[in-house]
Amino acid sequence: MTVERGVRLMAGVMVLLSLALAHFFSLYWLWLTVFVGVNLLQSAFTNWCPAMNILRAVGLKDVGCGIAK
Repeated sequence: MTVERGVRLMAGVMVLLSLALAHFFSLYWLWLTVFVGVNLLQSAFTNWCPAMNILRAVGLKDVGCGIAK
């Protein structure tokens, strides 16, 4: 798995988790969904998000020329 796919996986899991928590516990958990969405939006413009650093630290590789390094 690459960093880019890991970021998408992490964002998807966080959105689904926050929706489940909002459904079963409190609607305030939807703020986590807002945070994930804003983070994805800013990363589209800056090509950086905190999750990328975390995923690199655990050993995921970046994509180069369409092929994982």
